[in-house]
Amino acid sequence: MTEDVRNIVLGLIAAGISASLGWLARTYLWKRRLRRKQTFFGLPDNSESLLVVNRDAGGPELTVKRHDVFALLELSALIKDCGAHAQVVAHDTAQQGFGERTEFCVGGPASNRRMAAHMVSLLPGIRVNTDPEPGPDRGAFQIGSERYRLEPGRTEYVVLARLTAGESREARPVFLFCGQLPITNQAATRYLARHHERLARKHGNNAFVLLLKVVNSGAYGPDVVELVADVTRAAQQPLPASTSARTSHRAK
Repeated sequence: MTEDVRNIVLGLIAAGISASLGWLARTYLWKRRLRRKQTFFGLPDNSESLLVVNRDAGGPELTVKRHDVFALLELSALIKDCGAHAQVVAHDTAQQGFGERTEFCVGGPASNRRMAAHMVSLLPGIRVNTDPEPGPDRGAFQIGSERYRLEPGRTEYVVLARLTAGESREARPVFLFCGQLPITNQAATRYLARHHERLARKHGNNAFVLLLKVVNSGAYGPDVVELVADVTRAAQQPLPASTSARTSHRAK
């Protein structure tokens, strides 16, 4: 074997080793990223999850509003990426506890009984005005001493929460997307899909409750979302009986 041939062979071997090491490193990083994502969502390989949606008025069939369908699509993509499976159930048929399967609950308490139950038991510090009569406080959120009013098409709010039952590490989380309008539910699921890595780094596997503001949805749809505040502590403490409607929060 001549010197030139030996150099070519050694170069090919070195290139092969380098490519193999690069592939192994990329595979390791991809798997570690996937495991972190699965842990955050409580979705190990081949696990089952629930997508709980409100049943639109007008009949016994499961009819979901357009923006809530888009929200389900966002969540379905996340679940598929984790190698898990999803079952879509109507809010009034999901008569089971939580913690055994990861749950994604979409819709406000006025149209989603499951959400209403979660709000009472898990988020006693948040009150949603479900009065069907028109008025400035219709759909408003009361969180502690602050009130967040709905201005359709301009300023709309949504609560995004990751909660767990008890302290058990085996308990699967419940994700709540409680918006003032269906488009805000979609905005919250999109926000989670885009920022779940940052949220996992900040909160780990702990519970969190975020208040998001959807800005000018009439022009931008569900894409322009701002984080108003982390309201975890206020949301988990019952509202005092003396809390009134005097305080309001409006977008400027």
